[in-house]
Amino acid sequence: MTQSQNTVLIANRGEIALRIIRACRRLGLRAVCAFSEADRGAAYLDLADDAICVGPATASKSYLNISAILAAAKITGADMIHPGYGFLSENADFSQAVADAGLTLIGPSADVMRRMGDKVAAKTAMIASGVPCVPGPDSVLPNDIDEITRIANEIGYPVILKAAGGGGGRGMRIVKSAGALADAFMLTKQEAQRYFNNPDIYMEKFLEKPRHVEIQVISDSHGTALWLGDRDCSMQRRHQKMIEEAPAPDIDRALIAKIGERCAASCREIGYVGAGTFEFLYENGEFFFIEMNTRIQVEHPVTEMVTGLDIVAMQIDVARGAALTLAQSDVRTEGHSFECRINAEDPDTFAPSPGTVDLMHVPGGPGVRVDTHIATGAKISASYDSMVAKVITHGATRDEALARARSALAEMKIEGVSTNILLHRALLADAGFAKGGVSIHHLEHWLDNRDNKTEAQS
Repeated sequence: MTQSQNTVLIANRGEIALRIIRACRRLGLRAVCAFSEADRGAAYLDLADDAICVGPATASKSYLNISAILAAAKITGADMIHPGYGFLSENADFSQAVADAGLTLIGPSADVMRRMGDKVAAKTAMIASGVPCVPGPDSVLPNDIDEITRIANEIGYPVILKAAGGGGGRGMRIVKSAGALADAFMLTKQEAQRYFNNPDIYMEKFLEKPRHVEIQVISDSHGTALWLGDRDCSMQRRHQKMIEEAPAPDIDRALIAKIGERCAASCREIGYVGAGTFEFLYENGEFFFIEMNTRIQVEHPVTEMVTGLDIVAMQIDVARGAALTLAQSDVRTEGHSFECRINAEDPDTFAPSPGTVDLMHVPGGPGVRVDTHIATGAKISASYDSMVAKVITHGATRDEALARARSALAEMKIEGVSTNILLHRALLADAGFAKGGVSIHHLEHWLDNRDNKTEAQS
């Protein structure tokens, strides 16, 4: 470990910035927050050792401005940069720029980030590591529609087209028949270019009712890689997660361990250093790799709750060159945990609801954790993601953790802006979700049924 590394510039905002500040304090490191004009005066900035403005509200001119972030690091004496999630967290050019500036990124190298950020290259690497992947070629599609049709016929309909450089649910299109393939190919290719500046797309078998299950990993620069358990993130709307839990219910633990070990082995093979997540679709007792997130994730708290580990602190330590002190046998999962993402948005239309928080009351009690950067009087900006809090609960059993989640959401209050708290209360009462093991389509079907009932009553 380089002992001179003692200042972390946090190139992010909101609850993840506060989470990183807390980890820095635990490690005895100086925490500096980069902020935009929209976040000037935010309460969490007062908890940092220093704060520096990096530009106006527009993210491209502040949180996504590589030159401004590097200048902020130089001005404040930071020798490490933590990108959090979103913004520059998976930007290989940023990773390279940080290295070129002689600084340490709390994240993987640019080469590894590029490799795992390209979905086709990542799939090739996973196949080589023995990680199971969704049926489909490990190469981008040609422009010859006849050849594309042949590939689709070989896989079998329905298939899904995906942007090679994609993520966040964009650049994806389901194709159910050969007649729709040509138009879908052109539209997806155009979206890939527009959203990711990379027109390459690939094709996979579309699984009908899968679950979204992921494996959390942490790796150091000394050849040790651990998997820290699994999460179920199937409660999604338009590929955006709303509720996560750990561990994934009703999946054979021996199978999870087998997949986890392969993920850890893959980290060693590709030279991955840092925290990361392997995302899978799970259907009919089989796992299929879909992508790797080369950063900390929004849902990391549920893994922290069941393992008792501070993943953000571990992430910072391995970036500083420290060796992991745990063996795989030391990693244990105890009990169950849920996380509900609280957004400032209309619970019916999902339209963002910026404004001033007139009242903020967070729940408490045994097994309840709330990660949030806001309090009464906080201003919610229209410039950024609408998530304002994460309500996380833990219990000895899934039922106990779920009961605590229901109690916590019943207690929580945010006034002055619309939120999805009422929606979460309804979702936690849903019999299908309470049973466990729902597919990634469960929430959208639930919302459709809700909307249809509302229309019938009006």
